[in-house]
Amino acid sequence: MAKFKFTESPIRGILIIEPKAFGDDRGFFMEFYNKDEFAKDGFTVPFVQHNHSRSKKGVVRGLHYQIHPAAMGKLVKCTRGSIFDVGVDIRQGSPTFGQWYGEVLTGENHKMLYFPPGFAHGFLSLADETDVIYACTGLFSPENERAILWNDPAIGIKWPLGEVEKVIVSERDQKHPGLKNADTNFTF
Repeated sequence: MAKFKFTESPIRGILIIEPKAFGDDRGFFMEFYNKDEFAKDGFTVPFVQHNHSRSKKGVVRGLHYQIHPAAMGKLVKCTRGSIFDVGVDIRQGSPTFGQWYGEVLTGENHKMLYFPPGFAHGFLSLADETDVIYACTGLFSPENERAILWNDPAIGIKWPLGEVEKVIVSERDQKHPGLKNADTNFTF
């Protein structure tokens, strides 16, 4: 029996990964990542940094990315609570440039999303004390960190804002440029 189910999203490059959870009356056990199991599906990306964030309900984080030479992919999992997780294609020449894909990830559904380099990433926390972990293919590089405005109308992300009473965005994330003026160096 496969430990992971891999599905390509409508945007080439974004993967929906569903791990198999083994549960009983004590709770559950599951693998978040297994190099050999991922390789069976052609996924051979190495992870070099792991991050953990906790957010209140209504917090928006993103849309963040890093440019070359420090570009990074992210494997994202919500371990507690619920998020609407989003990736935006910022690869010049891509047939889906500027398009987005999002999924609700929860501590219960165990779904994960993988965003390769060339995607801006962000999420909206849909519950208090929501924990999100990220396995990253690159190290954090402040000089290469970039972002796009989370609610850029040119992208048109349909955030489920009706599920939160108040949207909380950091001062920094409120000041990012829209996609049209974003600093990117990705090509398809």
